[in-house]
Amino acid sequence: MSAAIHPMFGTDLPKGISRARALPDAALGAVWDSIFIDEGLKKQLLSQAMLNFSVRGKVDRTIIPLHGVILLTGEPGTGKTSLARGLAHRTAASFSGGRFKLLEVEPHSLTSSAMGKTQRAVSDLFSQSIAEAASSGPTIVLLDEVETLAADRSKMSLEANPIDIHRATDAVLVQLDALAERFPQLLFVATSNFPDAVDSAFTSRCDLVLRVPLPDRAACAHILRDCLIGLGKTYASISALISQPGFDRCAGECVGLDGRAIRKMVANALASRPEVAMDPSKVTLDDIYRAAQQAKLNRSLGVKTK
Repeated sequence: MSAAIHPMFGTDLPKGISRARALPDAALGAVWDSIFIDEGLKKQLLSQAMLNFSVRGKVDRTIIPLHGVILLTGEPGTGKTSLARGLAHRTAASFSGGRFKLLEVEPHSLTSSAMGKTQRAVSDLFSQSIAEAASSGPTIVLLDEVETLAADRSKMSLEANPIDIHRATDAVLVQLDALAERFPQLLFVATSNFPDAVDSAFTSRCDLVLRVPLPDRAACAHILRDCLIGLGKTYASISALISQPGFDRCAGECVGLDGRAIRKMVANALASRPEVAMDPSKVTLDDIYRAAQQAKLNRSLGVKTK
């Protein structure tokens, strides 16, 4: 948490907010660079975020009904949360002199089995904590796993206290409308692994819904190369693997894996044999290829990694 914005909330962060930091933040810039997706998608995402802060306060919402909400969807491990954090940095860095801040919401801390408590917690988070932050300057809010807060009401069963969950979704929608009207310098970046579970009224308020795809062959090669070069800073011989003939074969075998799975696969390759585990510099492209094959097999069998 950044000391520059800590006084905004006093000693402790309010319920529902897991982290607050000042922007720009170079560390988040590195996170943005570490996500290998089509540059056109990154440009579209950044442009939409910039538009939020350049236009919303100048054009009436009856003309351009911007709500200040971006939704990133895609399979687990594609880098949605990292992309959202990096986007916050890149957006802030695009504006000179603006003191931006990033708030990260922990949705699971807001849910309660007690009737009415989830709705009240959600309302307090948006109407008080987020509003207070937005009133002090440009603010970006990360809503991870937004389906937890804005569940599709049409698919709710009569189990798990649906009335309160229904009302919590209502509260999110009401507060989004109110905040959009009051704070044009506020942007929500939401993520979801299960976009079909997100209420349609929420997605209708999104200015952009962007699906983050699994990496294609070129992106797989980028991720694998980045991972091996990073390991090469500690074990010099590993970085030499990227220039060996079998590298492209390994990259091709990674197609179908997400970025996180590719990096974990390399870790599995380092543990493929006891002698490699003791001395990772002994890892070979064959080890990596076999680890990629196993990772794809696990994926086909539904074995998930986090």
